[in-house]
Amino acid sequence: MSANTLPSVTIIVVPRERFSHTRESLESIYQYTDYPFQLIYIDGGSPREIRDYLATQAEIQKFTLQRTDYYLSPNQARNLGLNQVSSDYVVFLDNDVIVTPGWLTNLVNCAEETKAAIASPLICQGTPLHTEIHCAGGKSGVREENQGGRRRIIEKIHHQGRKVVDILPQLQRQTTGLAEFHCMLVRREIFDKIGSLDEKLLNTKEHIDLCMQVAQVGGEIYLEPTSLVTYVPGKLQTWADIHYYMLRWSDGWELASLQHLQNKWQLTEDEYFQNKYKRLGWRRNATIIYPLLRKLPLGKFSVRVVGKILRTIDKILNYFIGLNYIFHIKRQRM
Repeated sequence: MSANTLPSVTIIVVPRERFSHTRESLESIYQYTDYPFQLIYIDGGSPREIRDYLATQAEIQKFTLQRTDYYLSPNQARNLGLNQVSSDYVVFLDNDVIVTPGWLTNLVNCAEETKAAIASPLICQGTPLHTEIHCAGGKSGVREENQGGRRRIIEKIHHQGRKVVDILPQLQRQTTGLAEFHCMLVRREIFDKIGSLDEKLLNTKEHIDLCMQVAQVGGEIYLEPTSLVTYVPGKLQTWADIHYYMLRWSDGWELASLQHLQNKWQLTEDEYFQNKYKRLGWRRNATIIYPLLRKLPLGKFSVRVVGKILRTIDKILNYFIGLNYIFHIKRQRM
């Protein structure tokens, strides 16, 4: 088929949780994508060096760059891009994802041949690249229990943590109940049925919400394992990374997101939500506090004491970062 008869695709790249992997991710898109595409890059408050890099690349590669001088929640950023899309398909891609040759062609082929509303690649995690599975599809939805009238959320990711070499030979194109926003291809017309992405989900479970909405209107989700990408969580290398990460995974954003998801789908506050509420801030503990503790020459008792102090400081600082963000947004909109 000629380029003029191929289904059109727009890739929307949005910030995930840091900025320092921007260059590697963007370069992989242009190096490994052989399918024609338009690109919309949403830059939500990146530091000056990243801002300047993106501006230069937008000129060179002729993609659309939209910047805000404040941080964005993921669905805010995705909707900013989605509002500009008229193509047959839209790809949502996080700014810390590395793609592989043929990734987009295989996703489009999957969607065209199956009429899928969403096509998900095999998503890997970490380094070495493309070796450990993060998500190979899964399950999402609501399970209704007659006893007590409870409605429980279904969330299951397949093969997380397994090695690609062990699992890939077993995988084939198949329907699935779960895709993740690290990378997914979506048929644009599905948004005519479900509306835009829910911006009240500030930082978590947005993919679950989308998958459930798509299923609700009869759309199908497919896993296409011949398309392979890797998201690269890593060290927070700059203050801008730390500052954005603190807001992106703030207690306030996570609590508001979980409560909204629970209310929206009329879900019972069971062990799933109770555990989530108890563990608010676990990502900051894992990414910021624990690595710092490991560097300190402390005994076991001292580690516990210092760790408790650091977690208390983190909670206080996190609260004020969230509060400052609210004030900043209000000033921007005046």
